[in-house]
Amino acid sequence: MTTIGSPLLWGAFVALVVVALLVDLVLMRHGGPHKVTFKEAMLWSIGWVGLALAFNAGLWWYITEQSGAVVGNRVALEFLTGYLVEKSLAVDNIFVFLMLFAYFSVPEVERQKVLIIGVLGAIVLRAIMIFAGAFLLAKFHWLLYVFGLFLLLTGIKMLLTAGKAPDLEKNPVLKWMRSHLPLTADYHGNALSVLRDGKRWYTPLFVVIVLIGITDLIFAVDSIPAIFAITSDPFIVLTSNVFAVLGLRAMFFLLAGMADRFHLLPYGLAAVLMFIGAKMLLIDLYKIPILVALGVVAATIAVTVVLSLIRPPQPPPAGS
Repeated sequence: MTTIGSPLLWGAFVALVVVALLVDLVLMRHGGPHKVTFKEAMLWSIGWVGLALAFNAGLWWYITEQSGAVVGNRVALEFLTGYLVEKSLAVDNIFVFLMLFAYFSVPEVERQKVLIIGVLGAIVLRAIMIFAGAFLLAKFHWLLYVFGLFLLLTGIKMLLTAGKAPDLEKNPVLKWMRSHLPLTADYHGNALSVLRDGKRWYTPLFVVIVLIGITDLIFAVDSIPAIFAITSDPFIVLTSNVFAVLGLRAMFFLLAGMADRFHLLPYGLAAVLMFIGAKMLLIDLYKIPILVALGVVAATIAVTVVLSLIRPPQPPPAGS
């Protein structure tokens, strides 16, 4: 398993993430449970993106000093491409989170808690899966083709189902919880469970957090193979993933009121997955340059966003 990650780099990355999370948690707690405004979400989003770019700049400087400009430029481009891919795919997470919050009528003041738990869970899950994936790819090169085919098929499936909301009533995890766990009909503040006559009952907030965790796992399975098409270095894979996930909570509140306006974005994300899948399948025949991959991903997302704004979604027919 080849990596640029020295003990110094790993230590600096872990310290930066821990400090960033502590600052986020302290400021969130200091403000108390409240509805996050668009301005607050915008400032946090800018801050998280700025932190990722600052980390990449520091990484570029360090690698350039240690190994030269060619290696430094390659590492910085790999990080930036991986970050953009993961940040783009994270939008799909947000669409699912919005659907869950609307379906379960999660109070505005409780959404921050659910999202921070989702972010922490996503970081842990991705760290485990990335190290496992890097180890397996180092041992079995042919897994690249499996990952590539998986991404290609996932992209095609996403393309075919774009614009169709999933039916939560058919969700197997939700069905199992409803049939095996005593669930309350109402929320009890930020409590996940309550005692009634000596029996433990679980609140809708508990159900939402479980479904958010399952969503994190499903999207990790989709997105982690995507970044292995960019680089097999576990340090770059993990750092770009984590920095993309760190801004998930702020991006949720930023897009919460505008999700419908980006109705064509799922088509762009599907195209990105298919492109990355094809890139991985072709890796031994032709290695698409990182700069080209970065341009394709950025252009695809930008075009679908612009088209979404130019051509707003059509209102449903009257009486439907």
